[in-house]
Formats: sequence, C-alpha cells, structure tokens
Amino acid sequence: MSIAADNSDRPLVLIVDDDEDIRFALEELLLSVGIDACCFGSTQELLHAELPDRPGCLILDVRMPGASGLDLQQHLAAAGNTRPIIFLTGHGDIAMTVQAMKAGAVDFLTKPVRDQTLLDAVAAGIEKDISLRSAARHVKQHVDRYAKLTPREREVLREVAKGRLNKQIAFDLGISEVTVKLHRGSLTKKMQATSVGQLIRIWELLPAGIREEKSP
Repeated sequence: MSIAADNSDRPLVLIVDDDEDIRFALEELLLSVGIDACCFGSTQELLHAELPDRPGCLILDVRMPGASGLDLQQHLAAAGNTRPIIFLTGHGDIAMTVQAMKAGAVDFLTKPVRDQTLLDAVAAGIEKDISLRSAARHVKQHVDRYAKLTPREREVLREVAKGRLNKQIAFDLGISEVTVKLHRGSLTKKMQATSVGQLIRIWELLPAGIREEKSP
C-alpha cells in the first residue's frame, strides 16, 4: 500500500484497527476537523505500507489478529520510529495501560470514547511529533557540521566542552596555546556557534556515540 506524499507538512494520522466500522468512524471524525487519515486493518498491513514522511501520530487498537498494538509499539520503538501513539481499545486493563504509557504512549483511551477526548489526544500527538521532528533536524545539522571538523578540532571541541582552558588543552594535546586558539576559532565557526555556552549546548545535543568516541 502506497500513500501519496503530497502536502508533506500536513499532519497525517495512521489508524490501525481490525474493525472496519471503527476505522471508518475515526477517519470521518478526523476529516471533519481537517486532519488527513489513513486506515489499516492490521499491524502487518501498516508495516508493509509505504508511508510518506509526514508529521502525525498513530491511533492503535490493542487487540487485533496477529501482532497486537503493544507489539507494534515495541517494534516501532526498536526501529527508532518515534511517531506518537494513542491506544484506543475496548479491552484495556491497568497492566496494558501501564505498559503502553511507560513505553511513551500519548494516551490510552477506552471505547467508546468522546470525540473531543480523542481529538485532544490526536492534537497532543501531532504537536509532540512536530516537536520531535524539529529537534531531530537540529541534531542532524549539528552532526553534519561536526563531520566537517578535523580530528584535531574535534579533540579541542571535546576539551572545550569539559570546561578546559586553552592552556590546559594545549598541555594535554602537546601543542601551543596559540594553535589551540586557532583550532578553537575554526571549529566555532564551522559549528556556527556564537559563544562558548552555545558550543557546549551543541556538544551536549550530539548523539552519545559521537561524544563518547575516543580521540585518534
């Protein structure tokens, strides 16, 4: 199943429920408030679909033939998919609710649900996804800029992030303080930082794998 990627900035809500009537009702509700929706009858159907890269969230039934909604939540998390999930079920219990919410679900609602309650949860899910996507874009920018640093500039950046002074960095790396200043100026420019504070914040936003890599 392929879904058109038109209006890539428009939110798209993915509905996964084995009850066709429920899928239709949810899609109609979302369309009535101007939110695009796409329906799937099972988790496998969703996983085999070619999904456009659009912000949004998932409305997910818990108990379905084959993999459950909770199974899908685990699968998506393991794959690094952070799309927010709203569970909607007629068979929920406390244990399921706790499991889903601990795993990051936006909400766990019981059928029948008030239209406004569901729409409020969808709005929260979409807002969360937009925020996550924005943060991910910023991190990618920082990673791309970090990739342009020379090995020595990366060493100096790592030391700057520790709060080390130029003379301390120079001693540790066996280079002159003037050379440290030159590397520091160059890396600050490449990372598009305007202050030491901003440089440190950028460093802290880099993935742990980069921050923990050993110096050559």
